[in-house]
Amino acid sequence: MHFSMTSEGNYRIFAAAVCAQHGDGFVAVVVVNRLHGNGGEPREAYRDEMLAGGHRWPSPEAARLYAVAKAREVIRMEQHRLAC
Repeated sequence: MHFSMTSEGNYRIFAAAVCAQHGDGFVAVVVVNRLHGNGGEPREAYRDEMLAGGHRWPSPEAARLYAVAKAREVIRMEQHRLAC
């Protein structure tokens, strides 16, 4: 698994590229946690373990970049999809 972490406002984005079954490319995975001030515990706001319907990306970097872009899209334009 190839992993990266970034922030977007009050959210932390965890993006990963997981080897697809049969070794045929990489699947994009994303988890978004909402950060709470005053030392509060972060809470999971969004998760998708098979972005783009399980599309297989040719490289882990391509899969991770797609995962981050999708998370940012949800945070900025589809907040109704966030759990908290």
